[in-house]
Amino acid sequence: MIEIEQIHHVAYRCNDAKETVEFYKDVLNMEFLVAIAEDRVPSTKEPDPYMHLFLDAGNGNILAFFELPTKPKMDRDHNTPAWVQHIAFRVKDEAALLAAKADIEAKGIDVIGPTEHGIIRSIYFFDPNGHRLELTHTKGSDAQMAELKRVAPLMLEEWSRTKKAPQHAAWLHEAEFNGLD
Repeated sequence: MIEIEQIHHVAYRCNDAKETVEFYKDVLNMEFLVAIAEDRVPSTKEPDPYMHLFLDAGNGNILAFFELPTKPKMDRDHNTPAWVQHIAFRVKDEAALLAAKADIEAKGIDVIGPTEHGIIRSIYFFDPNGHRLELTHTKGSDAQMAELKRVAPLMLEEWSRTKKAPQHAAWLHEAEFNGLD
């Protein structure tokens, strides 16, 4: 049986390796760990020069990027709304979230939020490659998290049958949609 220890890294494409490293160092205070550049892809052996970057996202989490200069400029999946594909990073608490928002906005970056999600609160912005980023802090109680875990299989089964939003966890956004935030 496979026993995953953790995600080693998640890799995305970037348009400019240097600009990407500078953004993540400056905006999110990530340490630049490793750069690997080759003219052939190790797994497929095809000739395709690339720069592969690794950044420390904290607690053993690594965020990686590839710059592919011989390929057409990267673009997002236009069949998927921009809000769907994103990278979320956890911050310590509400104060850290609000301080991060102020710091990011001071760098001239547009920020959406804070957005209330019941068990978490988040802000959203984009990196220079068009990747949507989320900073979030967890505020849900153990009881709330246990309830969400309990209803998850029920919700999935109902969604699978109906393709309509099950209401088992509607309480997560009721305050926001009712103006009670």
